[in-house]
Amino acid sequence: MLFLSTYNEFIKIAAKPRSYLGLGAITVLVGVILLALKADGMSFISFVTASFEQTLSFQGNILNGNLVAFIILQMLIIHIPLLVALVTGDLVSGEAASGTIRMLLTKPISRTHLLLSKFIAGGVYTLCIIVWLGFMSVVLGKVMFGSGDLMVLNSDGLIILQKPDVNWRYIGGFTVAFLALLTVSSLSICLSCFTSNSIGPIVTTMAIIILFTIIGTLDVRIFDHVRPYLFTTHMAAWRSFFEEPFPKADILKSVGILLVHNVALIGISLYSFNKKDITA
Repeated sequence: MLFLSTYNEFIKIAAKPRSYLGLGAITVLVGVILLALKADGMSFISFVTASFEQTLSFQGNILNGNLVAFIILQMLIIHIPLLVALVTGDLVSGEAASGTIRMLLTKPISRTHLLLSKFIAGGVYTLCIIVWLGFMSVVLGKVMFGSGDLMVLNSDGLIILQKPDVNWRYIGGFTVAFLALLTVSSLSICLSCFTSNSIGPIVTTMAIIILFTIIGTLDVRIFDHVRPYLFTTHMAAWRSFFEEPFPKADILKSVGILLVHNVALIGISLYSFNKKDITA
């Protein structure tokens, strides 16, 4: 019954035009970046590496698919939460407003299973978004620019990752990025359980992300004890896969905190949804 309900929920997501806004936006934005880098990418690379050219000599295919994919992720990954929230934010509230949720509860399925099916369907949609982003950036990037070593610029300096050492890092990075976006999906569905307004959960989700991001970036002592436990602090944990030495402990900590957020949000949602009066 849970599988059938999840399938029905995903079909409803696929039937909404807004569900394709995310895929379309990723396609257009990544396409523009790929074409721009193909046309004049070396100028961008020269600008970034200008401070190192006096002490280092770069040879080989610097502007390759691995670097292009990393640039795309840096530019776009922070905007993906909005694309996820646009779809998952009204999975409950939208049906509550239209009365569809009351009809669903007349079927032989518990409220818990019904809500869990919405979480799973939202997770599958989020997975589709991240897989498409991976295909457009990594696969298409390598087709257009070829493969090669990955040059990563961070606060500590310049890191060169060898070509055979890159693919598994992208797999791990996209996995953690998916978990971060899944937290956004869980948050928007959780908020959706408390209202019958379709727009409210979407706007509130983005407002919370903006607020937590501001708290995370403000260098104020009062936030020092809160900052490490905000999910927004760990939304960029995917980047840790491209650091040397490999920060395994930091990645596991980020994964743990994101998992705790997901479990907590699902738990709050189940409690609220099971107590909610939907017969009116």
